[in-house]
Amino acid sequence: MPRSVLRLLAATCHPGPTVVVTGLATALAAGCGLPRRRVLLVGATVLSGQLTIGWGNDLVDAGRDRVAGRVDKPLASDPAAARVVRRALGVATGACLLLSGRCGGAAGVVHVVLVVGSGWAYNAGLKRSTASILPYAVAFGGLPHVPHLTGGGPRQGPAPLWQTVAGALLGCSAHLLNVLPDLDDDAATGVRGYPHRWSPASLRAQAVAGLAGAQLAVLAGARPPARSARIAVGLGAALASGVLGGRGKAPFWCAAGMAVCDVALWAVAGRGCAGGTPPSWAPPPSTAPAAAPSPAGRGEIA
Repeated sequence: MPRSVLRLLAATCHPGPTVVVTGLATALAAGCGLPRRRVLLVGATVLSGQLTIGWGNDLVDAGRDRVAGRVDKPLASDPAAARVVRRALGVATGACLLLSGRCGGAAGVVHVVLVVGSGWAYNAGLKRSTASILPYAVAFGGLPHVPHLTGGGPRQGPAPLWQTVAGALLGCSAHLLNVLPDLDDDAATGVRGYPHRWSPASLRAQAVAGLAGAQLAVLAGARPPARSARIAVGLGAALASGVLGGRGKAPFWCAAGMAVCDVALWAVAGRGCAGGTPPSWAPPPSTAPAAAPSPAGRGEIA
């Protein structure tokens, strides 16, 4: 494939959010104790779904981006490139459906309907309504259930409630911060979603509140060691200051950093799945028989 095509596809798939979401899902799958092949399957499944959302978004918004003069959007400056992206979207959609099915019935339905379906619903028109935040809450709240429900793990079942709550809050915050740099362009083209009804300062404050709530949910649910919790809270406070004062995409990346901290807390606590089952490739506990009692007496010193 020519490098120009690869650059086009990379630029139009929303690489930042795609990498972050795929990485979080893969880390969750590893924390759930899935075998390596299943971890890679979950990562590939989520990646394919995120590619469909990113490419679909740029295709739907191509005309609006052209009106707004978005030079950073290849489809706005080169309408002929849409044909290439459309083909890639078709391939990614087929891969998403196939891989989702390989994860198992329940996991596949959650991924296609809740995670990817929410992204498609956002692209299709919810982004222009007050309910624009809802797809993010549903998609990120459903994301932890994909690895939990994927077959092959030591404990297969729905994700704990605290992971759903944390994911939903992270998703809402990501929406607020992802839109923040585009408020003027959106206003010029008639987009009036949930974030567009608030001032930038209010959006930052709401995002920090959501990120803090997500971290509290993780601390309460995962119950990590005290030292790890203190480190995470300190990093969270530093990143929150970046959310409040950063420019451009910096607030979004600070929020992504807080999400990484939360997933790291789950891993440190060993509670990726209910019961704290370690990854399947972790060294098994020793099964050596206990030493026989000393002949000098049962537990007595000779």
